Amino acid sequence: MISLFDLLVLLLVAGVCGALGQAISGFSRGGCLVSIALGFIGALIGMWMARNLGLPELFSVDIGGTKFPIIWSIIGSALFVAVIGFISRSRA
Repeated sequence: MISLFDLLVLLLVAGVCGALGQAISGFSRGGCLVSIALGFIGALIGMWMARNLGLPELFSVDIGGTKFPIIWSIIGSALFVAVIGFISRSRA
């Protein structure tokens, strides 16, 4: 069972990873909640890519028994934000 403190730390780490992904891609929309969501989406995309390409988990943090992949979260969120930015810029 994950405690409230572990959940808050997990949200903070996901938010920082999502914000770094936005900064790397150069496209930013939204605030803290968007960064947190991007961090989790980036972790899913990044780990999916790593598993399909046979790459190892580079740096993961264990928070309350839950492993969160930092590097893959940043890479995945940067790719996700870049695709969203590309799609929304081409429509405008």
